[in-house]
Amino acid sequence: MKALIQRVGRASVSVAGKEVGRVEGGLVVFLGVAGGDTERDAQYLMQKIINLRIFADAEGKFNLSALDISGELLLVSQFTLLADTRKGRRPSFIEAAPPEQAEELFNYFVGLARESGLKVATGQFQQYMQVEIHNDGPVTVMLDSRDKFG
Repeated sequence: MKALIQRVGRASVSVAGKEVGRVEGGLVVFLGVAGGDTERDAQYLMQKIINLRIFADAEGKFNLSALDISGELLLVSQFTLLADTRKGRRPSFIEAAPPEQAEELFNYFVGLARESGLKVATGQFQQYMQVEIHNDGPVTVMLDSRDKFG
């Protein structure tokens, strides 16, 4: 499971021209679910994300987490994070989980986020989405659950 995290001042996601999610300060999390991922992967990433110290304290140092600042989370499913571009010019998505499995784990991940007490907004699974991001910093971090397990 991969998560691309962007620290944002604000962000929103729309489907068919209609806004379906918005946050004001916090993190946008693009989540890619790979074949073989489990709830354990989701738990690891959620704990890492909400506790990752990428917000500045009064001295300007990265000492605060989303939990510390009561940041908001915008979660967007993005299978393209699993793209394999080693061969040719067209990405392969063979590592991505089948849609049914990916949706189940994405929904589990959303549930974990809500349990954190932070405000959570989401995109819509398997929909063409437009995401507007006002990246703060910019600060962008890639996490992979296999880094812990593997």
